[in-house]
Amino acid sequence: MPLLAGSQLAKAFGAQDIFADVKVSLPHGARVALVGPNGAGKTTLLRVLAGLEEPSAGAVKVAKGVRLGYLPQEAYSVLQGPPEARHPHPESGRTLWEEMLTAFAALRETEAELRDLEAAMADPARHDAAMERYGPLQHQFELDGGYAYETRIRQVLAGLNFEVGDYGKRLRLFSGGQKTRALLARLLLESLDLLILDEPTNHLDLHAIEWLETWLGEWRGAVLIVSHDRYFMDRVAQHIWALEAGRLTEYRGNYSAYVVQRAERQTRRQTEFESQQAYLNKEMDFIRRNMAGQNTRQAKGRLRRLERLLKTPGEVATRPAEMQTMKLRMEAEARSGDRVLETRGLAVGYAEDGRVLFRVPDLLLWRGECAALIGPNGAGKSTFLKTVLGQTPPLAGAAKLGSSLRVGYFAQAHEGLKPERTVIEEIQASQEMPPGKARGYAAKFLFTGDEAYKTVAVLSGGERGRLALAKLALAGANLLLLDEPTNHLDIPSQEILEAVLSEFDGTILLVSHDRYLIDDLATQVWAVESGTLEVFKGSWSEYAAWRETQKAEGETQAAPRAAPVEQAQPISPKPQLSKNEERKRAARAAELEALIADLERQKAQVTQALETAGTDFAKSRALGERYARLENEIASYVEEWGELVA
Repeated sequence: MPLLAGSQLAKAFGAQDIFADVKVSLPHGARVALVGPNGAGKTTLLRVLAGLEEPSAGAVKVAKGVRLGYLPQEAYSVLQGPPEARHPHPESGRTLWEEMLTAFAALRETEAELRDLEAAMADPARHDAAMERYGPLQHQFELDGGYAYETRIRQVLAGLNFEVGDYGKRLRLFSGGQKTRALLARLLLESLDLLILDEPTNHLDLHAIEWLETWLGEWRGAVLIVSHDRYFMDRVAQHIWALEAGRLTEYRGNYSAYVVQRAERQTRRQTEFESQQAYLNKEMDFIRRNMAGQNTRQAKGRLRRLERLLKTPGEVATRPAEMQTMKLRMEAEARSGDRVLETRGLAVGYAEDGRVLFRVPDLLLWRGECAALIGPNGAGKSTFLKTVLGQTPPLAGAAKLGSSLRVGYFAQAHEGLKPERTVIEEIQASQEMPPGKARGYAAKFLFTGDEAYKTVAVLSGGERGRLALAKLALAGANLLLLDEPTNHLDIPSQEILEAVLSEFDGTILLVSHDRYLIDDLATQVWAVESGTLEVFKGSWSEYAAWRETQKAEGETQAAPRAAPVEQAQPISPKPQLSKNEERKRAARAAELEALIADLERQKAQVTQALETAGTDFAKSRALGERYARLENEIASYVEEWGELVA
């Protein structure tokens, strides 16, 4: 029996049908990604399946005992939900750590009972009964991870980029994105059978996304995900549900497999339609020519067969619907000089606090190249773009733009859009044109009818992104500085943007978490790590493979010769260590490995002893405390070892 199944599901708001006749089934261990254009009803379908909304028709059945967790796009917008889809209250007075502890409520109740039993065993009158209960309970507590749940919390919070200093902070003081990450962390810690996640990567940087991919790959439960991150779906999904024009179609495989199958399906449907239309036209032509001639009887017979065919539901192929997509063109009006961007001794940061966000090696970006700037949230990537533009002065050094440049800038937060202006007014502000022409241009970016007169203030994130791209396309730029251009865009719009940029004959400096986009466009990767920028000559796939090789080899420092970079542009601006320091680090790393291995052996011995302790209270308590100490020691040494080999 599947964990969850939906039959003949439909949802309508007033006279508008969102989807209809949807049949779905989620078996144990399923990995499903739900895709479709913005407005197709993906979030609505997730909420119906999670039991947060009632369908207009059909029914959802959840297997008995299944525990389900739901992650909304914005955690702070959701109030306390039903038990099967719990959410932290946006005004919760709990700290981040206290919120994570709620995932282990049952374990902590057992832990409290163990403490009570320990106290009871000190009373001679209650000793025997307490001892009899304590042994099995303590054994089960250990099997359920009772001595390791705090370590698990720290691992998940670190994976999702929370700092230790965040642990004691009240949830209500967090930003919306932090609250969403906190809810995701708690859901990952709970013992759930099914996770329903709506855009889980929205507030994660590349490091956290890759960590989540690894976590989901090792998790045994089922997951249903809505995501616009194509690379993420390639790594996680085994099935794709495509919701388009109110109908759901299932495809086997990951996102890349879906793209191929979708194209084949579209081609097949178009061929079937054209073939049937040719047959119908041929039959109608015969009927017209012979209805009054010698072949009247044959013509009437064909007409009856044709009428039966046309009246039979599902027998006549319909023309495949063409998805409405934006019509984007990005053309440079003039050629720039060959040397597009140069830096000398550049330090990026803000003069107000004087803190250097990161230092940049001396760079030279040539015409026609695409550099992808990656790094954790808050590392200073957007600040680097503003420094290049001259909007933010450098703390040291200089960034120099080349000659004959016309710069087009796509800001992540779309700061250039005026909230009080309409879509039409924003377009006319970029290029003077008559209202009729402006409306036609807006329609190319899916602003049709009254939508062209919406003010920027009421536009969704995706609509603002399309409007910003519409303005960028009018700039005629030969250097594009793009800060998260695919944020909030649906997948069809991402694919169009990717295709247009791949044909762009100018230069691109791209800040993005979209690895699909980076892999298609980038000729080099600029990675911000630990306060420095490293340059890698090659695509994202080559960079990721090189990084995995370095990780697998466990080298104590980066090896510049292993990366395909020019000698004049070192990949690692980290300080070079002396041979003596290298030997010391290597020796300490080897020492830590031996310590960790020894502690793991001790932990295994303690685990075995706990299983045979029986009702010996003193022995069980001592062993439990010893187990917890070993866990903490191992975690500490592993952290130090990781810092040495990074």
